[in-house]
Amino acid sequence: MVSTLPRVVIAAPASGHGKTTVATGLMAALRRNGRTVAPFKIGPDYIDPGYHALATGVPGRNLDPHLTSPEQLVPLLLHGAATPRRADIAVIEGVMGLYDGSIGGDGFASTAHVADLIGAPVILVVDISAASRSVAATVHGMATFDPRVHIAGVILNKSGSARHSGEVIEAMAQTGIPVLGVLNRDDGISAPSRHLGLVPAAERDEAAASIDRLAAQIAANLDVDEIARIAANAADLAGKPWSPASVVSPPSDLRPIVAVAGGRAFTFRYAEAEELLVAAGCEPVIFDPTRDTSLPEGTAGIYLGGGFPEIHAAALSANLPLRQAIAAAVAAGTPTVAECAGLLYLCREVDGSPMSGALDAAGSMTPRLTLSYRTAIAAQDTLVARAGERVSGHEFHRTQVDPPMADGRSAWLLDGAPAGFSTDPAGTGTPTLHASYLHTHWAGHPRMAQRFADAMHRFAATSPATTSQESVPSTAVSPAPAVVEPDAVDLHHHGDQEIGEGLVDFAVNVRLDAPPDWLAQVVNSATASLAAYPRASAASEALAQRHCRHLSEVLPTSGGAEAFTLLARALPRHQAVVVHPQFTEPETALRAAGHEVTRVLLSANDGFALRPGLIPDDASSVFIGNPTNPTGTLHRADLLRAIARPGRTVVVDEAFMDAVPGEQQSLVQRSMPGLVVIRSLTKTWGIAGLRAGYAVGDAAVISLMAAQQPTWSVSTPALEAIVACSEPRAVDAAESAAALNVRNRQILVDGLTELGIAVAGNPQTPFVLADASAVKPVRAAEGWLRRELRDAGFAVRRCDTFPGLHADWVRIAVRAPALSRRLLHAVAAQTGRAHYLQGAS
Repeated sequence: MVSTLPRVVIAAPASGHGKTTVATGLMAALRRNGRTVAPFKIGPDYIDPGYHALATGVPGRNLDPHLTSPEQLVPLLLHGAATPRRADIAVIEGVMGLYDGSIGGDGFASTAHVADLIGAPVILVVDISAASRSVAATVHGMATFDPRVHIAGVILNKSGSARHSGEVIEAMAQTGIPVLGVLNRDDGISAPSRHLGLVPAAERDEAAASIDRLAAQIAANLDVDEIARIAANAADLAGKPWSPASVVSPPSDLRPIVAVAGGRAFTFRYAEAEELLVAAGCEPVIFDPTRDTSLPEGTAGIYLGGGFPEIHAAALSANLPLRQAIAAAVAAGTPTVAECAGLLYLCREVDGSPMSGALDAAGSMTPRLTLSYRTAIAAQDTLVARAGERVSGHEFHRTQVDPPMADGRSAWLLDGAPAGFSTDPAGTGTPTLHASYLHTHWAGHPRMAQRFADAMHRFAATSPATTSQESVPSTAVSPAPAVVEPDAVDLHHHGDQEIGEGLVDFAVNVRLDAPPDWLAQVVNSATASLAAYPRASAASEALAQRHCRHLSEVLPTSGGAEAFTLLARALPRHQAVVVHPQFTEPETALRAAGHEVTRVLLSANDGFALRPGLIPDDASSVFIGNPTNPTGTLHRADLLRAIARPGRTVVVDEAFMDAVPGEQQSLVQRSMPGLVVIRSLTKTWGIAGLRAGYAVGDAAVISLMAAQQPTWSVSTPALEAIVACSEPRAVDAAESAAALNVRNRQILVDGLTELGIAVAGNPQTPFVLADASAVKPVRAAEGWLRRELRDAGFAVRRCDTFPGLHADWVRIAVRAPALSRRLLHAVAAQTGRAHYLQGAS
């Protein structure tokens, strides 16, 4: 199999020349030029791929012939360049100096070695701050040292002046290697460092803004089009993409939940690990040990990757409920894999800060850095290996654990010495815990992922409560449904009714005051063809292409509200269920069309979590939001799929899904009988007045909806907007906006929490649901905070018009940090807690 993939490697003569800065900025600049970029990092690095992910909107991946094998690099490259969507170009950041590889390995695993294996041209980044003409000699030596390496261009970094760089450029002319651009000194775009290198992107609130500045600087000072041309000249690749499904398989029909540690303290893991677990029939669910107070419901396995628990020890220690939950789960025999940071988190303490205590050991910082590739041997059967098996890995830490291994059962033999922990805390007869400092890349050792998955399937089979809800038969005993009949709640109230002259708008969830310039231009240009009747074919084709669906499975609509009306008119009038609290338009449309509507109320006590067993068995249709308005709850995709029944229509409102990074838990690309997904473009793109949305799903249901839709229902400007918002550049822009929303939302959540106002669950939306009842002044009337804020000049959304919520709930839109802080000051003033926010700006 031969594949065409434009690709380029960004290298340097040594560390510190600016590879990460240039590679990350180039990725971002290419993306802003409309290209889909696949990011890669040579070597075992975790931190740089985090910046790559921010720059490109897709996971950063690693190419390392030591951790996998030289033969796997092209398949892994092709896989990463096609996941989650096909890339126009791959940008690969090198490691250390161009020819620096494994010590004693004659350049094995070096940037040059990998560039040769994948047939990629090299662009050299050179720090010229302490040299001029000598730079050309250095580049000439690099270019002639190994004839298998093709240096196609040079980027001069840290120039002191135009005169300085001009001297270098003149000397470079003698080498015949083109200079592709010059970057001046700019400390403002450098990532801060700490004891293990760069600070991970997930820990830097300003990382996205830095990348935006860097992209602009790269675009202004480098010949990005020439770099793309160099990449396009790379030879075709022989081989087929790596596939996780070809190396692992599900051992049962269950879908056990594997809780994967994430958040700021646990940022180190390879993207392929989760893909392998999914292919092995597991359902990875990310949880944040610094914030989440419990493991995901149904956890049948725990994966604790790498990161910096020593830096976030205070936050990890403060989360006592989760520490206790982790310890209890491990003690109960829940299959658990922990690498490096995960090992430390399982200890009793780290430098005096209490951890989970699942292991009788203590971690501490040391002055010595351990950084090396390792070959490990399993001394006996463990959770992930069999006695005598060898694996390759790497260590990267400044901590130590005392004792360094379990009594008699180590995780590995490293250079013949036992290290790590392989234990059977529940006395099952086989180890269920595997913890060590060794990082392994499961794509190179897929049997480790398979054995971990096998253990989770076995655990789930013996503990039915831990299986995902999708695997529970419809005859299983379910909790009593929280079903209520419709009452006099004002379902016609919407957020735009809250705003008024002189009020700062925190009530409406539209992200922008006006559409971006490129979209406004598209809409304005459409007015030239308003004399002709609208044609929806181009919009339908764009939607089908974006979501990988057949044309018969998509329908453009005049906003999401029209889609609900069409469904209400099209579906048989039997028992319709609406899962509340949620957007009220579905119930309004159903009742207007003559349906009997039953409400199922989710509870604030568990963060409005979905339990499929709450849905009445005789429900002919079920309507639910994901993520849900107004709760902000993002339901797991497997739980939504578990609602499906033969003959039942399941309608999922994903109006805010494009505000979720990576659109995690979306069902829009899932073809399933009876499933319909509703999307809206109005919120993200500032076109609420235009009304643009669409439905995607079961072709039979879509056909029924189309039959109810008035001719020319969607205007020409709206159809043109649908096309434009489906293009890759718009999808990438939405992903960037989603990442920014996460950071801005956290400011709002942290401020409200500090003021004693409870925020519902773990919101994943551009708004939060807040309960002000705990700080309610004596003798204050219901809805007091909304009214007080209105008097102070702020509009928030009242929530007693959502079934299941009371008047002291308010929905607050996420805004820019400065606006959110103004609102928080107003809240502080109304709650008598202004001292909590002293010094905030």
